[in-house]
Amino acid sequence: MPSWRSWHRPLMIFAASMAVLTVVSGIGMITDDRVLVGSPIWFKPFKFSISLMIYAPALAWMLSMATRGRRVGWWAGTVVALAGAIEMVIIVGQVIRGKRSHFNYATAFDTLLFNIMGATIITLWVSSMVIAFLLFRSHLADRAAAWAMRLGAAIALVGAGLGNLMTRPTSEQRAEGELAKVIGSHNVGVPEGGPSMPITGWSTTGGDLRIPHFVGMHALQLIPLFLLALIALAPRFARLRDERVRLRLVLVACGAYAAVVALVTWQALRGQALIHPDGSTLTAATAILVAAAAGSLLALRTTSPSRTADDTHKELVT
Repeated sequence: MPSWRSWHRPLMIFAASMAVLTVVSGIGMITDDRVLVGSPIWFKPFKFSISLMIYAPALAWMLSMATRGRRVGWWAGTVVALAGAIEMVIIVGQVIRGKRSHFNYATAFDTLLFNIMGATIITLWVSSMVIAFLLFRSHLADRAAAWAMRLGAAIALVGAGLGNLMTRPTSEQRAEGELAKVIGSHNVGVPEGGPSMPITGWSTTGGDLRIPHFVGMHALQLIPLFLLALIALAPRFARLRDERVRLRLVLVACGAYAAVVALVTWQALRGQALIHPDGSTLTAATAILVAAAAGSLLALRTTSPSRTADDTHKELVT
């Protein structure tokens, strides 16, 4: 595995800048008593900087593992870093002005800034898709690692795309028509700024579209971390030393993770708070849990010594 020093430099520089911004935003939450839409005004850049500080190194690591299209991958990663930097500059700039950055159409200038943010997000998404495509075309010796990266990147793309659901106008905003100064919302069924969960700020009274967006995007880190946990446990559990077993477990984990993303999206769109699931949500969650457990048991089954790695490879559709 390549040393972190050889990882994509622009993405690593961007991650370092987000680490600095995390500290600055944390100090801002302590020293600046302004509140915007029910939250400390520095809370948004604080959350975004943490998320991007984690997202960028994961992408940089994956690019270091790609064996195809390295030049294209370098440029795609650089575009991701630049797009993320532009978005964060706008978010912080709006905080300094005391204005909301997202869904803000109050003035021509606010509209321009939000439209620029929209363009940067689309650019970031397309660049991330290019990187995911390169990962699918790359040949890695460890197939469990290859599929953890590929499917983690694919689910992250879906999660990022779900952010577009927040830009849809609410019924109240549609009624206001051209007079609406805010178009779009994080919440479904309840106004923004209401009761929310600590740390995340997710609504406790209605649906919150930030949840599937967040859960989906961070598959990029969590799926590979799941594989690393399997590798760490391998010395204690003999079956995990078999790459074929690890591959099956990764595929089960990816399927379960994708199902969870679908579940929390469905829950949010129905205007239901994450911490107040109804019977349908609990039934679906139970089904996912049972399927994941059954899949894991099957994945851990003893592999016949007569089977070759090429035989197991046929289990995948490539």
